[in-house]
Amino acid sequence: MKIEISVPEVISVFKEIQTQPEEVFEMIRLDVREMVGKYLSEMMNAELTHFLGRKPYERKEEETNYRNGSYDRNFTVKGIGEVSVTVPRDRKGEYETQVIPQSKQYEDEIRRDLCLLFLGGVSTRMILIT
Repeated sequence: MKIEISVPEVISVFKEIQTQPEEVFEMIRLDVREMVGKYLSEMMNAELTHFLGRKPYERKEEETNYRNGSYDRNFTVKGIGEVSVTVPRDRKGEYETQVIPQSKQYEDEIRRDLCLLFLGGVSTRMILIT
């Protein structure tokens, strides 16, 4: 595949970046969040494949546990923010992912940072959320 772009198009893109750099960075942040969510979802799918011992749609004799859809949830990762992931399920409910623990809503490093802020005496009034 060959992409052709003219010099005036490149110049207009650079001018737009110079006038509104925050919009470009916001697009990058959104793309990173989406890619991390997809990566975590794929890791959990691979983990379920290993747990069941077969690929999707593959059948085995005398086996009654199969994939049973998935559910969406959010997980907060330090430095990236909240990402949407798709957690797969098995029919018997025996599969528990080790990628994202079931009861956790955010990464352990965020908990550690909040504990350090508390021990440092930072109050909620001192934290400015933008």
